[in-house]
Amino acid sequence: MVTVKRCFHWPELKGAAKFLSVFPSQTLWLGGTASAGFSSALTNISSSCSSSQRLHYISHRDTAMTSLRLLPVLHSLLVLQVHLSNQLEDNKIPPSLCTGHPGIPGSPGAHGSPGQPGRDGRDGRDAAPGEKGQKGDRGDTGETGVRGLTGDRGDPGEKGERGQPGECAVAPKSAFSAKLSEGLTLPLTVGDAVRFDKIMLNEQGDYNTETGRFTCKVPGVYYFAVHATVYRASLQFDLMKNGHTVASYFQFYGNWPKPASLSGGSLLHLVPGDQVWVQMALSEYNGFYSSTKTDSTFTGFLVYSDWKNSAVFA
Repeated sequence: MVTVKRCFHWPELKGAAKFLSVFPSQTLWLGGTASAGFSSALTNISSSCSSSQRLHYISHRDTAMTSLRLLPVLHSLLVLQVHLSNQLEDNKIPPSLCTGHPGIPGSPGAHGSPGQPGRDGRDGRDAAPGEKGQKGDRGDTGETGVRGLTGDRGDPGEKGERGQPGECAVAPKSAFSAKLSEGLTLPLTVGDAVRFDKIMLNEQGDYNTETGRFTCKVPGVYYFAVHATVYRASLQFDLMKNGHTVASYFQFYGNWPKPASLSGGSLLHLVPGDQVWVQMALSEYNGFYSSTKTDSTFTGFLVYSDWKNSAVFA
């Protein structure tokens, strides 16, 4: 601890007392003329010194005698003055020595810059659900998206149960073939149908030997053919459909020793109910002939039907 020495004269004894209360570890040098007041003041200051303080009194009577001994003291006083001046410059003087009256309040300061945003507040309590709003208008239809990639092929499904047996389907049929019997007397009247009376094929029963006419049951395209053996007279006949001539055939006979032949055929489109037959064109040209060696025949069959499904249930 640094010991600071200061010298007080009699007029400054009151300041010395205060100095001791502020600097409790200081050593004081007191100088003055001995008197009753000085002695009383010195006694009071001595009683207020602490154990770490030292008080030295120098009397004017001893000044002349101890002038040589005071040289070190003067040097110490110079050091004390420098030290105290440094304390004043460094504002190290205790506030108790510089206490004054409170100052006038200063003017309000300028507004500070905005502070940083505060933290988010705590979530509020859940409120009761509001009423359901009205349904909004339907939005516009969006554009069609890009077609996606083809997915992987799925696993085969389980085999289904076997179905019940169905009806057998067959193609529509219509065909016949007939010929003239030997020795049959032929009609001589124009417009009569030639009755091919001997059936060779007529499974569907579409040809009638009593009338010599074919009646259509299955709509479609049919082919009809007539083969005649000509003998003893010339021959001319017509292929008829519903009373209208669709084809005519003629063969001249020149009194030859052997029979001649006359054949013809035609494709006709028929609908159910249509009839087809062979009819004499001229009464004098009636040279149809039939024997055990040669025949005259009338044949017809369905080429294809008009039904969308060619097959029908039998």
